[in-house]
Amino acid sequence: MKIKMAAKTLGFAIATTLILALAPGAQAADSSCSVERAAGRYAVSDSGTVLGIGPRAAVALLTLDAAGNIKGTVTASLNGAVSNSRLAGTYTVNGDCTGTTTFGEYDQSGNLLITATVALVWDDDMREFRFLFTSVTLPDGSSLSTVINGDARKVVN
Repeated sequence: MKIKMAAKTLGFAIATTLILALAPGAQAADSSCSVERAAGRYAVSDSGTVLGIGPRAAVALLTLDAAGNIKGTVTASLNGAVSNSRLAGTYTVNGDCTGTTTFGEYDQSGNLLITATVALVWDDDMREFRFLFTSVTLPDGSSLSTVINGDARKVVN
């Protein structure tokens, strides 16, 4: 009887130890940041200044796919002139929930307007990211100095 009781207690102790040992790993895997977890549609807004030109504000609906591609539509106001454009490029996500995107913005005829690089930081279990433009280049290769940041929230269907 004591042997059966000891065996059951030992079995329970081993099972409990395994569950407790594996649980943190499972939780870490579930909460890690990745391109796959970032994939989805995002409602985006940004604002700031293009130095020497004027204030900018924009809204966009962007799609990030699990292969690291980003695309969408943008409506922006730059110094009071409103325009509509398409955005297409790539993005990365690091395990610490930081990342980058590099994309082109194109006018309605498909002409390249700018190429931009943007720093990203995800939060809220990858349902939202914050961003800061780090470089903007015109098609002729000249750079624009910007102070533009914004937020994006995953759209729930």
